[in-house]
Amino acid sequence: MWVITGGAGFIGSVLAWKLNDEGLDDLLIVDRLGASDKWKNLRRRRYADYLEADDFLAQLTADRLGKIDGIVHLGACSSTTETDASFLVQNNYEYTKNLALWCLVKKKRFIYASSAATYGDGHLGYSTGTDTTRKLIPLNMYGYSKQMFDLWALRNGYLKQFVGVKFFNVYGPNEYHKGDMRSVIAKACDQIRADGKVRLFKSYRPDYKDGEQKRDFIYVKDAVAVLYEFMTKSSYHGLYNLGSGRARTWNDLVKAIFASLKKPSRIEYIDMPETLRPKYQYLTEADMSWRSGEAPFQSLEDGVKDYVQNYLSQEDPYL
Repeated sequence: MWVITGGAGFIGSVLAWKLNDEGLDDLLIVDRLGASDKWKNLRRRRYADYLEADDFLAQLTADRLGKIDGIVHLGACSSTTETDASFLVQNNYEYTKNLALWCLVKKKRFIYASSAATYGDGHLGYSTGTDTTRKLIPLNMYGYSKQMFDLWALRNGYLKQFVGVKFFNVYGPNEYHKGDMRSVIAKACDQIRADGKVRLFKSYRPDYKDGEQKRDFIYVKDAVAVLYEFMTKSSYHGLYNLGSGRARTWNDLVKAIFASLKKPSRIEYIDMPETLRPKYQYLTEADMSWRSGEAPFQSLEDGVKDYVQNYLSQEDPYL
């Protein structure tokens, strides 16, 4: 049995979809459902059992869960604007350590979510190499909580056994419960329906025009295909970037949304909140050299088209 923490969340529920599609349903889904609509992500999934995150940890440490093949740990607070540092340390760092140490003792596979937010403003590049990892300075506490675990695993030599995944800008179905942390695609479709245009932040650097800030966007279906590789091939260990490997502008993204909706592009550039300006990343681009020779991911245009037309434009948008 595989455990997916955060299994009712965005990437976790789509990973469960991928595993179901591969004929695997002996899954333990772990999450904190709370009062959100996250539960809707599970309605079409097949799995053996569900546990709330705290109950899972208690049963895991008491060895009451039976045979576990490995843990894919995607459960974390992923809000880049969360200001409660103590909560992030407990939820994103300490909880992850507990799961990792259990897997070490039991000799089980452990795959965990790190984040591109660990790279900060990107001035050190986007390499997962040891020297770069040690020098990174994240711009927000969420990124630092992920960096804390990466450094702990690195210091103790555990990355020789674990797989850490630095997700870049993942978008796609089942992100609807994330509110303001949804992708720009989901929020842009709401804006277009409301008043026919999309709002993007102005640039505050002379080397980037408005809307020309760049991100590495990857469709969630491509992301979970890589996670499935990590689960099924034990040769993988260490830190891995997971993005498309090609940065694209916000303008590119929005134009793809309008094209998918068969509407003319209308973009309004608005002021960025002053509190966000010092923490804003103008470029992210995953170094994906580790995947050299593999089939390319879907293009931004194709991924956006599938998401917009087959999910966001449907009455029931869930995967």
